[in-house]
Amino acid sequence: MKLRLDHLAICATDLTSGTAWAQKHLGVPLLPGGQHVRFGTHNTLLGLADGIYLEVIAPDPEAAPFAGPRWFDLDRFSGPPRLGNWICASDDIAAAPAKAGTPIALTRGDLAWQIAVPEDGSLPDDGGYPTLIEWGDCAHPATRLPNSGVSLCSLEVYHPQANALGAEMAASLLDPRVTFHASTSAALHATFDTPSGRCRL
Repeated sequence: MKLRLDHLAICATDLTSGTAWAQKHLGVPLLPGGQHVRFGTHNTLLGLADGIYLEVIAPDPEAAPFAGPRWFDLDRFSGPPRLGNWICASDDIAAAPAKAGTPIALTRGDLAWQIAVPEDGSLPDDGGYPTLIEWGDCAHPATRLPNSGVSLCSLEVYHPQANALGAEMAASLLDPRVTFHASTSAALHATFDTPSGRCRL
């Protein structure tokens, strides 16, 4: 199974505050995204260089009553907005390891994809391992977003098992921007070049 970095997700308790936080730090506006009926969430979007994108995602208060669990561990998310997940595109999501979760087929408009989500909605290895996605026969969302002038410089994955995760990912993801760092707890940080300078989230 080969992987490539697909997009990054800023998680928030509500979309308005999450989008404002991202726009404040990156200095550019995000665009409306859409609703994810299957998981009771909605998002805003920002196109990045190199065919990837950034989303802000939060529970959707306008969604039908939702019993959960939501994806991206959003049911347990609290505090201010922050980079909460990284998503990699797979060339064979059926070959995903068990910890990635079961692939679920989703559609929104003319977008179609499969995404692997653990049954409890948690993140694989607390976010140390990426969420896996496989796009169907549709244009990638990044191709529909205008050039924002923002590009990803690096993604730092902090985790207690950083060495093991780095070795595991080395066989499938060849992206020098992604690095693994030993830490007592799991966290993600990304550095971007923006029209107003360099920014680390």
